[in-house]
Amino acid sequence: MNFAAIELACRRAGLSVVGGLCPRAGDGAPVDCATLLLLGPGEPGFWARIKSSPEFSHENPVDDWSVRVVSALADELGARALFPFGGPPHQPFVRWALGCGRVWQSPVGLLVHDVAGLMLSFRGALAFSHKLALPEHPANPPCATCAERPCLSACPVAALTPDGYAVAKCHAYLETPKGHDCLSGGCQVRTACPVSRSYGRLAEQSAHHMKYFHKKADP
Repeated sequence: MNFAAIELACRRAGLSVVGGLCPRAGDGAPVDCATLLLLGPGEPGFWARIKSSPEFSHENPVDDWSVRVVSALADELGARALFPFGGPPHQPFVRWALGCGRVWQSPVGLLVHDVAGLMLSFRGALAFSHKLALPEHPANPPCATCAERPCLSACPVAALTPDGYAVAKCHAYLETPKGHDCLSGGCQVRTACPVSRSYGRLAEQSAHHMKYFHKKADP
């Protein structure tokens, strides 16, 4: 099965191939892995799938849906399913992403994708024991042609800047009335990215992730 057929199967399952690479020694991939495909939400329409799934009533519906769907895809395609959650040990998804040619570090440190922008997320990966011919990837990150770089000034409390991520400051702001906009509409740094704005993620989905992120910070 070639890359196009695999990509089509992923789309039908509600996922998109956000990057692919042929791992080298030291990349942290399974020893028998010749090709690794990184999977993200299939947009537009991903959140509708989650809401209509049996996992929607679970405490963490997105991860539980991902385990079921990516595992089924792996069985169908003759691959091994890997996930960015459920550790330790944790799979090195960031390392893989930066090595796939479609993901870069943005001016604020977050990963930025050629299609998803700062809304990039990983639902899993498929590890194949054979080499696939992968499509060509962009020569430069979208940030290279982004003159305004709104991500640099989008955070209302400057919690996310080129100097790093002040996590405590972010959570403190989310506790205030003004922080409601971030909780209900998503991180303003992520949504400010011009590529993110054309990606198709619903504010309702971003709100779910923000509330889950903030809840995990509770003692």
